[in-house]
Amino acid sequence: MTKIDFYILKSDQAADAESFACRLAEKAWRGNLPVLIAVDDQAQAQRLDQLLWTFREDSFLPHGPAGNGVPVAVSTENHPDYHAGLLINLRSRIPGWFSQFNRMSEIVTQDPEVLERSRKRFGHFRDRGYPVESHKL
Repeated sequence: MTKIDFYILKSDQAADAESFACRLAEKAWRGNLPVLIAVDDQAQAQRLDQLLWTFREDSFLPHGPAGNGVPVAVSTENHPDYHAGLLINLRSRIPGWFSQFNRMSEIVTQDPEVLERSRKRFGHFRDRGYPVESHKL
């Protein structure tokens, strides 16, 4: 069963969620865990592509679009051919295929809309018996 972690940031900025996603992806990659970062659209995918190169001066994360065999993949696809490892969900909706992953991370900012959506998701997963944990950062 997929373990789900909610990371609660102090910021209300979407850019901070994207930066945290990069840090989380780096940690998973260093632990030899394949990562898929799910995003809503191509513009967000391009921002993440840039950020994965620049979020830290000394960082390098081998990344690219899903399906290219890279350890850190970014996807706008509805059903990527990818499973196991870590799903970092930056989408506005829960991907229907999240259970193909061992772990899923939801990054929560203090934006009122994001907070409300995250509360509903937390309850949804908890009520269905998924192991859910929240981490205030």
